[in-house]
Amino acid sequence: MFDLKNFSSAITQIAEEKGIAKEKIIETIEQAIAAAYKKEYRKKNEIIRAKMDPETGEVKFWQVKIVVEPGMLKEEEAIESEIMPEREEFNQAFLKEEVLSAKEGEKKIRFNADRHILLEGAKEIKPEVLVGEEVIFPLESHEDFGRIAAQTAKQVILQRLREAEREAVLSEYKDKEGEIISGIVQRIENRNVFINLGRAQGVMFYNESIPGERYRIGERMKFYILAVQEDNRGTMIILSRSHPKFISKLFELEVPEIASGTVKVMSIAREAGFRTKIAVHSTIDGIDPIGSCVGQKGTRVMAVLSEIGQEKIDIIKWSEDAEKFVAQSLSPAKASRVEIEPRREVRVFVPEDQLSLAIGRGGQNVRLAAKLTGWKIDVRSESAPEKVIEGGIAEAELPLASEEKSESAEVQKPFFGLSDKIVKSLTKAGYDEEKVKKATKDELMELDGIGEKTAEKIIDLASQA
Repeated sequence: MFDLKNFSSAITQIAEEKGIAKEKIIETIEQAIAAAYKKEYRKKNEIIRAKMDPETGEVKFWQVKIVVEPGMLKEEEAIESEIMPEREEFNQAFLKEEVLSAKEGEKKIRFNADRHILLEGAKEIKPEVLVGEEVIFPLESHEDFGRIAAQTAKQVILQRLREAEREAVLSEYKDKEGEIISGIVQRIENRNVFINLGRAQGVMFYNESIPGERYRIGERMKFYILAVQEDNRGTMIILSRSHPKFISKLFELEVPEIASGTVKVMSIAREAGFRTKIAVHSTIDGIDPIGSCVGQKGTRVMAVLSEIGQEKIDIIKWSEDAEKFVAQSLSPAKASRVEIEPRREVRVFVPEDQLSLAIGRGGQNVRLAAKLTGWKIDVRSESAPEKVIEGGIAEAELPLASEEKSESAEVQKPFFGLSDKIVKSLTKAGYDEEKVKKATKDELMELDGIGEKTAEKIIDLASQA
């Protein structure tokens, strides 16, 4: 046996511990009390509601009946349908939908006196009532219930509190997609890193980590929130340290001019763990965007570098002039001249002693420059302008498999199962919306550094959506 008044003293404590609104706790308790009341005193097909005064613990009960008219009903004798007594809010929504469907002529329903009332009889109680609306009947109040009813109430409360807590966490972190968050490394499983974020746990898949970076249990680090998804196990917060926007968000934290909008990050290209190129632009004359990012004696850029280890960062001044921007994007190499070619291609000539610097190890420098500017770049020596240099040509962007005119059987068919929620999350995180919508796993991996594990997880989530 239990006393309803004992519930009211725990409301504030539960709200504080779970981070759930007090009103949500009261609503959960009312649903549990209604389920217990029905279990002990009423029929299983009835719709019961309870209203609790959180200060006094006093509870009032009502039976609810939905208004129907004869034309909506089947002619057969009433048959009780199976509903879930512990999920009153689900039952009410289902039954209302059933009546509205019948009202629209989509189907007929069987009349059940426990939960339906004919329009003619309803108007005697509530003259202005319409079909599909509710009529309530006050019930005798009870404060004590048997063991089975109490167990039912307990199950409802636990289930609804878990759901409410999940909703609260999802709501809190959903608005933080595309932002930086700090967390503590909790454990490492199969090279995936699980992060304690306080009220929630995040996961950084192996290919979203910085290559060569080590993670120690208990270490506090910063992460980029790639996406926030909800599945059957709860809220999943997917984190990244290899995403290009992780760098731009770190600069936003360290550079007040970027945070205020007087300096803007126009584009960014990154090969995590090795090199990043970031193009910045000042919206106000007289402010040096590069100087703002570097800071006095390099303090600001050093603060960013301290977070990402040995990775190098080239800060480049953005320009509307394509020739000038492309030339600067090859920094630290110095370009002699730039020639614009058709189809958004550009040929850059550099002195012989600058050639290896312009191309970079394994073509990395020119590759990042092409990605930063959006131009296909062909680097050549000034001394041999007609000679094509191995590794000196970089495409602006790899084509998607679905765009290639290949008849190979190995080319994946586009996956069209991504839910709007997932597409929105990835778009907010900086990915191209149209490409995300039609992407295969391999194509997802080409979108600015999404790792294989994350691509697989996104496809898996899409399949469940």
